Amino acid sequence: MSDILHELLRVSEKAACIARACRQEETLFQLLIEEKKEHEKNKKFLTDFKTLADVLVQEVIKHDLGKKFPGLENNVRGEESNEFTNELGETIIVRVCPTEEETKSLLQKVLDNNEAAAGALAHVVHQEVVVTDKSIDGVTVSIPQSNIAVWVDPIDSTYQYIKGSADIQPHKGIYPKGLQCVTVLVGVYLLDTGLPVMGVINQPFAVRDPITLRWKGQWYWGLSYMGSNICSLQPSSSNGLTDHRVECGSPAPAVRGTRSYAAVTSSAETKSVLSALSTVCSGNMHFAAGAGYKCLCVIQGLVDFYVFSEDTTFKWDTCAPHAILKSLGGGMLELSECLRSVQKSNKLTARPHVLYNSDVQGARGADRWANKGGLVAYRSEEDLEGFMDLFVKNISLQNELH
Repeated sequence: MSDILHELLRVSEKAACIARACRQEETLFQLLIEEKKEHEKNKKFLTDFKTLADVLVQEVIKHDLGKKFPGLENNVRGEESNEFTNELGETIIVRVCPTEEETKSLLQKVLDNNEAAAGALAHVVHQEVVVTDKSIDGVTVSIPQSNIAVWVDPIDSTYQYIKGSADIQPHKGIYPKGLQCVTVLVGVYLLDTGLPVMGVINQPFAVRDPITLRWKGQWYWGLSYMGSNICSLQPSSSNGLTDHRVECGSPAPAVRGTRSYAAVTSSAETKSVLSALSTVCSGNMHFAAGAGYKCLCVIQGLVDFYVFSEDTTFKWDTCAPHAILKSLGGGMLELSECLRSVQKSNKLTARPHVLYNSDVQGARGADRWANKGGLVAYRSEEDLEGFMDLFVKNISLQNELH
């Protein structure tokens, strides 16, 4: 299983290289944007885009995983269609060809015969990427390949990727928007149970060199299966990470349920949820772009929770971070079910984990794979119950006032 985890890490870094390459040349980047078809749109945004970078990344991950583990490519699912339409109205199926020259020829059709741009992209697609993380070598967990599938979000927070803001300042370590919020997400789940077991989050634009203005990335990974929990946040990891766990909110007092917590959410959240979070978090409520990045804020220990009540996050957004959270002793639950549990029993009696092996019955397009009922991502089981207790009380109060 260390081989699969290592390959997930490698393909995520190759994906990050493609994402960075596509942003380095503005004239190239303008060629790479195509508006999504109506049924593919995320209804959270008035305008939603897919880019050739998205499609290329997804196809590279599928191709490389299948090359290393034959058959696995058939169980790789992602956000993007691999159909791309050029300026002439021609529909091209984007894929990784056997040779760099063949891939270049295919991409030239997408890029309206721009040979230089197609050549540069083909070179990145076919380049060999080597990553090392010695802590992965010690992973001895065995999961049958026949029982696993992969969810990929090739470039999460596409809008921030397209906009390309590089000068956003963080607040308490959290970036509200900008390229730092862009992530590559590769998550593995079990076909029989739907539970996530492995995940990689890659930040292609984690740090920018002030002199060269070039970006360097950072990755995070986790594995949680049959009682084995291993994560890159452990100090022994060789990718430069240390343990990011910090105390969020304020220290827990002796009386249960009176602690102040820290949470991150979306500016698109409902007024009642925002009001409740504001009360529970006492000034420690944050906003950030990108579902993957908001999950990463929880993983890094910058906040205690990521709460979102809408159904505009998807399986590809949450599978990878969910696996990492599980490896840290946390998880990701269906928010609506949690609320019902607390309202019914005055305590959190159920732990309804988000599952990844079934679609939403009757839904079409991207909505088939929506996280219906919202989500709450957390690092600590102990903190979860106290937080949900306070959150439900404040939601109920808001309903009474309205």
